[in-house]
Amino acid sequence: MTQHRIYTTSFASVYPLYVAKAERKGRTRAEVDQILLWLTGFSAVELEAQIAAKSDFATFFAVAPMLNPARSEIKGVVCGVRVEAVEEPLMREIRYLDKLIDELAKGKAMDKILRRPG
Repeated sequence: MTQHRIYTTSFASVYPLYVAKAERKGRTRAEVDQILLWLTGFSAVELEAQIAAKSDFATFFAVAPMLNPARSEIKGVVCGVRVEAVEEPLMREIRYLDKLIDELAKGKAMDKILRRPG
């Protein structure tokens, strides 16, 4: 079985696309970063280091200090794929991130995006 191309894609090359998508919808880079820190457990400094190192997605998620246990509450469809139905663990993590960025771009409140009881 061949590995998906996104696994070896540099996170740093996709990060600006996440930011641009958010900014087009009136959201901010800080909000994108807040989502990334919540999802991965990276500090702001560690996130910047991952971007500077041009880590690929496989490495980015492999070295994440603590993937947020609440991420399993992320449900819905991204690119025609139901997130909770993705079986391959790394692809599921990537889809979680995609879904969170979509929610941000659609104007959802940060408390809802970060699955905070409210």
